[in-house]
Amino acid sequence: MKPIIPENERSTEPLDTDMVIYHPDMKRANEWVLTEYEPPVRDFCIFVPCAKKKPYHESPSHKIFDRLIFGILEPEMVHIVVFGTCGVTPRELDTQYPFMDYQFMMGKCNVSKIKRDFILMESKRLARYLEKTKNNYKHRIAYCIGDFRTAMEKAVEMTSISVTIVPKIETIERNIQPGKSFVFGSLNQKDYLQDLAEAISKPLGRQVIEVKGKEEIINDNDWYVL
Repeated sequence: MKPIIPENERSTEPLDTDMVIYHPDMKRANEWVLTEYEPPVRDFCIFVPCAKKKPYHESPSHKIFDRLIFGILEPEMVHIVVFGTCGVTPRELDTQYPFMDYQFMMGKCNVSKIKRDFILMESKRLARYLEKTKNNYKHRIAYCIGDFRTAMEKAVEMTSISVTIVPKIETIERNIQPGKSFVFGSLNQKDYLQDLAEAISKPLGRQVIEVKGKEEIINDNDWYVL
């Protein structure tokens, strides 16, 4: 696949600061996704947060997500789309610049204006992607917490396109950790993953698998939000 942004057209601005959401190449790459990218037709679209390790599909968090998702669905049934600091990124593009190259973790940003701008920008991008793909997927699931979840909720409000957002509110409230750096904990917790398994299984009319094993807290934190 040809580069989204040819090397000789790339900005010299850094991709490792809290200004990454305003970076011209991040904006350009997201605009390409929203206008020129041709999404596949699948039974499911599952939105998952971006990760510190690149490419996303090799990150510890995404490997955990994949074990659950592909333990229920055949690969040809699902399209995985990454969102968050990267904007909106179909995961098959995760080796492309600039999605492979930025380093800043939005979940660690404490600048109120940037957080507000992120939610505004991301919700609009997600809404555009939902509209663009409204005839591509039968079912849509978003697995997210914190500001990423807020952006997805706003996108759903803008479009009235149905997205099942998990973990459930009651599950999140049960797992809040006051005083911790990441009050919502890790998306790799057993309770959260169980909600994801249920959201995937329910439209299929299947019995929900039980997520087994110890809760995993891994150091792959850029989708955590304070």
